[in-house]
Amino acid sequence: MSKLHLVFGGRVRDPRGLDFVSPEQVEIVGVFPDYIGAEKAWRAAAQRTVDDAEMKFVVVHLHRLLEPDLESDGA
Repeated sequence: MSKLHLVFGGRVRDPRGLDFVSPEQVEIVGVFPDYIGAEKAWRAAAQRTVDDAEMKFVVVHLHRLLEPDLESDGA
């Protein structure tokens, strides 16, 4: 099974949390077949908005959501 990863982000109420101000305006960076690609995309998106403390990008492990009972051997 592919280990799909989703990278997205947007404006959050508190930079320490994940409460997005406008979920309908979340920026979808992309879906990636491995964590390495997702991390590169996450770093690029985060770097682009580094001066805005209310912008946050995250990596979601879609494969863990799709098949939560499978043991994960890495990211």
